[in-house]
Amino acid sequence: MANICEVCGKRPVAGNAVSHSGRKTRRMRVPNIQRVHAVVDGRRAWLHVCTRCIKSGRVTKAG
Repeated sequence: MANICEVCGKRPVAGNAVSHSGRKTRRMRVPNIQRVHAVVDGRRAWLHVCTRCIKSGRVTKAG
């Protein structure tokens, strides 16, 4: 599963992990993607959505 939000398009971002001494190693910041049963065009569907979209109400969860 790719770590991409189907609502906002949020995806992993590469950067540096910087230690206390200033040494830099590569790291990935990965969004918290959840598989959610949601209502899309009046039908139930599985979506891969980040938790920010779920909390902000951009996704209507199928109950």
